[in-house]
Amino acid sequence: MTKPRSYQTEAIIIKKTKLGEADRILTLYTPLRGKLQGVAKGVRRPRSKLSGHLELLTYSQVWFARGRNIDTITGCQTINGFIELKSHLELTSVALYATELVNLFTAEHIENHPLFRLLLETMERLTADADSRLALRYFELHLLDKVGYRPRLRQCTACHQPLAAVSNFFCPPSGGMLCPTCAVEQPTAFTVSVNALKVLCYLQEKDFAAASRLRLSPELEKELEGLLRSYLGYLLEREVKSATWLDSLREQALLGP
Repeated sequence: MTKPRSYQTEAIIIKKTKLGEADRILTLYTPLRGKLQGVAKGVRRPRSKLSGHLELLTYSQVWFARGRNIDTITGCQTINGFIELKSHLELTSVALYATELVNLFTAEHIENHPLFRLLLETMERLTADADSRLALRYFELHLLDKVGYRPRLRQCTACHQPLAAVSNFFCPPSGGMLCPTCAVEQPTAFTVSVNALKVLCYLQEKDFAAASRLRLSPELEKELEGLLRSYLGYLLEREVKSATWLDSLREQALLGP
């Protein structure tokens, strides 16, 4: 059956790349078509009618015409521009980090509607003034689940015994936790406190309404961030560029003017 020459879809703009003097190649994440790329011709010109609807972190309805190598964006209409999110530099950096993870963990044209909903809901939570650090940890854990890398947290991944309420170990190559005995043989394993493991399990198993009631100390937040960054970095085998920018912004905020 021949595919129609044009189609439309909801999409979140997750990446943009300059092309020639006035065009851009856009990477979009969609609910039913997964990750797509499209060329937006003339979008960098001042009078382009498309530009405002195709900015990063914009949720839009987008129309495409099929092309031989890449489809062309022929029209678009903003559904949610997330203006409040884009007007706050740290929240912008958090959202860009989330979209970069989605881009890095997905291949083109593979539907993952739960992941699309997770990304959209995370952006809505950030706009609604949710705790950005907690929202990000929740996003990271559930992204891992939805792309097939759910960390195993309740049992030792080596001996499969339930973990005791002591300091256990996380091992990225093992995909989860190790008990103290099994961790001896894994040089890449690192200690996880009892409280950090409890929070990870809670975030993994509960919805965000329940998770949002958690109040974490700065030390616990830092431990959770380090653990998930370590696992994500191991899986991707590369640096997440927007994480560096996010860290820099937070350091500047601590130092003050």
